[in-house]
Amino acid sequence: MLFADFVSGSFAGACGVAVGYPLDTVKVRIQTQKQFTGVYQCVVETFSKEGVHGFFKGMSLPIATISMTSSVVFGTYRNCLQCLSQARGACCGPNTKLEVFLSGMAGGVAQVSVMSPGDIVKVRLQCQTESRRALTKTPKPKYHGPVHCLLTIVKQEGLMGLYRGALPLMLRDGPSYATYFLTYATICEWFAGGSKKKLDWYVVMLAGGIAGMAGWTIGTPMDVIKARLQMDGARETKKYKGFFHCIAETARVEGTGVFFRSLGINWLRAFPVNMVVFFTYEVLTGFFQAGGEGVDPPQLGLE
Repeated sequence: MLFADFVSGSFAGACGVAVGYPLDTVKVRIQTQKQFTGVYQCVVETFSKEGVHGFFKGMSLPIATISMTSSVVFGTYRNCLQCLSQARGACCGPNTKLEVFLSGMAGGVAQVSVMSPGDIVKVRLQCQTESRRALTKTPKPKYHGPVHCLLTIVKQEGLMGLYRGALPLMLRDGPSYATYFLTYATICEWFAGGSKKKLDWYVVMLAGGIAGMAGWTIGTPMDVIKARLQMDGARETKKYKGFFHCIAETARVEGTGVFFRSLGINWLRAFPVNMVVFFTYEVLTGFFQAGGEGVDPPQLGLE
């Protein structure tokens, strides 16, 4: 088992959260609250009412949990690649594109069990627009912080409340991580030109950024449904009966375009975040496995 990939993925994920969290907050608010009509309007209103702190609500728990979830994603991905290669009797040969795709999907699905509780806390806190600094006559925040939010959800909705939205989360992350890793590996292979030369850092960062955008293109519709199910009933009367009802009702009321409403900001956030994620991951993996001398291009075959 390649434990270096678990460790490298852990640190890479934490760095990615730190870079992209403010835009993630804007994305979630646009997806779940009709008062925000666009990126600029959401940024201005959030800053004017809540200050800079408004963009970082609920960040502490994701920083703690993303290390575990990213570790699961990257570790599962690399170990699945190794297992699939050994299964076809080519442990030293390049992986096929299908193997990269399936391994990425396995990594995305595997992380859901550890990601879901932290993700719902993150979404609830990000959508909490009330400020503690507000005047006494204005509504006070329902949640006082990540731990209080977590305990409140368990108290009011039970342990399964922490896994609300887990199905769309799985349907988002399975295909999106499959696309993510396949895009990254393909771009790296293209720049390597079929050789095993070490890639320049700008190639790793460019491939990571483009891979992030490709993954979010696939995952954005399910991301909208996930966020709405996670927020359903938290601020007002519950209106969705389940996963399929949420899809149908959202499309009926707001049109199918709403499923890609946050695609632009997902792209804007995904590029720098995943530049940092893959740069960090490759640096640490190279350090653990080869003394940090460079980055070996992913072994991707054209079979």
